[in-house]
Amino acid sequence: MQNFFQMVKFILKIIYRVEDDRMKQNENTEITDIVNMIISDYDDDRTVNKIDIYNQPDKKAIVDIVEKLLKILYPGYYNDKVYKIYSLKNNMSATIEDVIFYLKKQIMTALKYCREDDADDEQELEEKAKKITLEFMKKIPYIRSILETDIEAAYEGDPAAESKDEIIFSYPGLYAISVYRIAHELTNLKVPMIPRIMTEYAHGITGIDIHPGATIGKYFFIDHGTGIVIGETTEIGEHVKIYQGVTLGGLSTSGGQKLRGKKRHPTIGNHVTIYSGASILGGETVIGDDVVVGGNTFIVNSVEKGTRVSAKKQELKYSNQI
Repeated sequence: MQNFFQMVKFILKIIYRVEDDRMKQNENTEITDIVNMIISDYDDDRTVNKIDIYNQPDKKAIVDIVEKLLKILYPGYYNDKVYKIYSLKNNMSATIEDVIFYLKKQIMTALKYCREDDADDEQELEEKAKKITLEFMKKIPYIRSILETDIEAAYEGDPAAESKDEIIFSYPGLYAISVYRIAHELTNLKVPMIPRIMTEYAHGITGIDIHPGATIGKYFFIDHGTGIVIGETTEIGEHVKIYQGVTLGGLSTSGGQKLRGKKRHPTIGNHVTIYSGASILGGETVIGDDVVVGGNTFIVNSVEKGTRVSAKKQELKYSNQI
């Protein structure tokens, strides 16, 4: 009897093994079919297809360039801790050379990727990329001088700031502004795609969306920052302070690509404060100097100099809980 049960057990084990192998074979066949189905879908002419990965801008490389540029803009704040302080200048020299090399490479790739025809050959593109890169790097002292005013505005405008070091180390608003200042100069030099990748990277980290095409003056302060949107054709003067949730946007985008290149976003004067949740929309909307825009306001018309704008006081309703 014991031999009988052992025989049955042995037969069942064989049956289970055969069934398991059959199921695995069916599963592998199904997986292979799915893989082939997805790969064959790449043959269709879809916008989301981009197989030529070696001839398009490298997002990871661009992010690395941003981080190195921040080290250059704020020496000693963004440096790797393995560096010795006495070799800071030497390390900065190496970082600057790295940025020049890799930025030129990415700019050349972007120029090649975004060109509409083959008017420029490889050598011409390389020379153009080199010229743009060197022109940008010459602007580093200017960018640093503007950021100095932004830090000053943050320190003077926020009583919670204990030091300027704290602002540089921790304020997301300054981080977003710093990346914007970099990207804006590249935009002015007609670099395609790369500036937007830079500002959207900062957007993902801080929740602050500043288009690199916007024009922003000195002493710019973003307080808290989350949810701020500043559109492409926005113009902002000097000594402007905005709070979280502010939108400086277009009044309508129903025109789509027909609106490209047109003034779609507002103009903000000097010494303007815009409190949280305010929306200021439209290319013809001008906010004059010394205006204070209250929270949760919706503005689509111009506001004269020295005006205080506020939403009508909300009526609060209270009810007793049982």
